[in-house]
Amino acid sequence: MKKIALFIVFTAFLSLTTAALSYADIIVIRASGVVNPVMAEFISNNLDNAAAEKADVLVVELDTPGGLDASMRIIIKKIIASEVPVVVYVSPSGARAASAGVFITISAHIAAMAGSTNIGAAHPVSMGGKMDDTLAEKAVNDAAAYIRSLADERGRNPEWAEKAVRESVSITQAEALELNVIDLVAEDLASLLSAIDGRKVTTSSGEQIIVTKNRNVIHKEMGLRLKILNIISDPNIAYILMLLGFYGILYELTNPGAVVPGVVGAISLILAFYSLQTLPVNYAGLLLIILAIILFVLEIKVTSYGVLTIGGITAMLVGSLMLFESSQPFFRVSLFVILPAVVLTALFFSIIVALAVKAYRRKPSTGMEGLIGLEGETRTDVHEKGQVFVHGEIWSARSGILIKSGEKIIVEKVEGLKLKIRQLKIDD
Repeated sequence: MKKIALFIVFTAFLSLTTAALSYADIIVIRASGVVNPVMAEFISNNLDNAAAEKADVLVVELDTPGGLDASMRIIIKKIIASEVPVVVYVSPSGARAASAGVFITISAHIAAMAGSTNIGAAHPVSMGGKMDDTLAEKAVNDAAAYIRSLADERGRNPEWAEKAVRESVSITQAEALELNVIDLVAEDLASLLSAIDGRKVTTSSGEQIIVTKNRNVIHKEMGLRLKILNIISDPNIAYILMLLGFYGILYELTNPGAVVPGVVGAISLILAFYSLQTLPVNYAGLLLIILAIILFVLEIKVTSYGVLTIGGITAMLVGSLMLFESSQPFFRVSLFVILPAVVLTALFFSIIVALAVKAYRRKPSTGMEGLIGLEGETRTDVHEKGQVFVHGEIWSARSGILIKSGEKIIVEKVEGLKLKIRQLKIDD
């Protein structure tokens, strides 16, 4: 009986210990890079987890040059609706909260920055080409009103927030603290947690006092799936995947049964299309790239003396440069990716064309036509008829003149199952 009682006590103790160890008082995540659907999903998921785990606070270590307005608004909506206090901490030293990052920082219950960081330059930019003056003015007014409302909600400086949108101003962490853009400056996470202990904030569920002393701190990383999606959301990766997809499917169509190139090409294209939905794609540029590949293929089929290849190179270069329209460099394909891709593509198809021409000009080496030009020896006298030994076989043959048995000959023509021959000369 004692053993059973001890076992029950031990099991209960183990369960409580496990629950305590898995309980997260403070959750810390890192959001680094472009604000895109992947970052929005990552932050949203962790906000949901923080609420489910009844965490005391969620700290978002932010470092971003900006990104998509739609993804930014998803993040901000989740922060505003969160019952768990959210701290946006621009870190580490050298980090920035630019463009969309400004809005996210200002929307947080507590906004903090590390040393040697900056915030600002929140002027809206077009993700699909240049806007006319009317559309540009509408976009600026909309962004200015949105950031003012966020600043007013959190008791921060609405005048500076609007200036960051309209004039693209940017300030250091010290200036941000002085201008009441952020709540505090902390050199590291430990200093931040110590500084926010006991602070009162208002979440969607009401006023809360943040407690950070003697609390578990759990760092949560982005999962493998989101890491992969984040990598392929890079415009350079999307561009490479798209080209690989085209090449793989093209190879499969021209060489049925190869299987592997077709499978790899299809997977690459699907991943590329996922990336393209998050990027400012110019479909004229995409059509030019497709046209370039068609021209390269036609060069194999049609003798154009290089005209189609030159046209393909031009279309691919221009299309690649036009593919993503954005004033922000992180939404454009690098020239260091475009130029090698164009050169390698042109080189690839040039080699294919050269091999095709060489194969076309090469004399047949198999079948009846492959006998033309081969040397042999007469086994009988040959004139209107006779027999010769060619390519390891005895053939019926004829000649325009009499050729004695045992003479060296060369095949001139194949007439059904009979060879037309002539005597081999010294200069042959």
